[in-house]
Amino acid sequence: MMVRMALMRRGTLLRRAAVLALWLAAAWGPAAAQTPPPAKPITLVVGYAAGGSVDLVARALAPGLARRLGQPVQVINVAGASGSLAAVQVALAAPDGHTLLVGSPSEVGLNYLTGRYARFNPQKDLTPIGLVGSQPMVLVANRMVAVNQVEEFLGYVRSHKGARYASAGPGTPLHLAGEMVNQRCAAELRHIPYRGAGPMLPDLYDGRVEFAVLVLSSALQPLREGKLKAIGLTQASRSPRTPDIPALAEKPPFLGLDIGVWFALFGPGKLPPDTAERLRAALRGLLKEAALRQQLEASGLALLEDVPAGPYLQGEMQKYRAIIDLAGLRER
Repeated sequence: MMVRMALMRRGTLLRRAAVLALWLAAAWGPAAAQTPPPAKPITLVVGYAAGGSVDLVARALAPGLARRLGQPVQVINVAGASGSLAAVQVALAAPDGHTLLVGSPSEVGLNYLTGRYARFNPQKDLTPIGLVGSQPMVLVANRMVAVNQVEEFLGYVRSHKGARYASAGPGTPLHLAGEMVNQRCAAELRHIPYRGAGPMLPDLYDGRVEFAVLVLSSALQPLREGKLKAIGLTQASRSPRTPDIPALAEKPPFLGLDIGVWFALFGPGKLPPDTAERLRAALRGLLKEAALRQQLEASGLALLEDVPAGPYLQGEMQKYRAIIDLAGLRER
């Protein structure tokens, strides 16, 4: 009799436990199903300090990419070795689309071509996702030099052997543009390298260097304030952002001169095609949004969202290789 009663109590407890389990599943199950685990963030790696042109592009892209991809997007700065530290970090990352590089010519071409970082081959170790845009560089003079236009610049540098021009560092697009100018005008300009526009500008303002090549976005404010004088852009035509600044290519001996700075998104070298296409579609759609276009174009960029990245970058590498060989900048 006692065994029978114990079995009945045990059955009652089991039935109550089953009812409780069903009630908990009904109460909490749907809510849990509607709350997926947080998406893994995407990291945009920038090879330069915050505030530079590459960093500004990355931070402009990040919110829109996060919205379109449904994942958090964060920007980190890994400065050093002319951007190559950041590029190598992305090249060695897991090819899952969570670590990307916002790159520019130095770390995605010039460093390799000059032999400064030969172990890293950007054409093999990175996957191009898409171009963002490009902007020209501008040759500028300080206020103390009696140069206001191309013809005066040519006369000055031919009569002042060893006149100095500054750039943001050896092997950068700014340096290459300066060497192209040097060769075209048959002058003996002396290159003074700096670690970015920040430390360069005070010396330029104070007359310690006569000329400099700057990315247009870095030059706009000092030009507006009258601290510098624009001689000409390094691309083939004038920029819609600054129609009053002529292109150097409008005048001999600079006919055909065409070099700028571009920005593009890259993943690791073995990025799966479906992952690359998902990122590519998000970037392409984002660059067609009016608000972002206005923001980037205001900084001097010409957007390149419809230009195939592969052929464009191959053409740029060929251009850089010819300039580097002509200027004798190869270190190997």
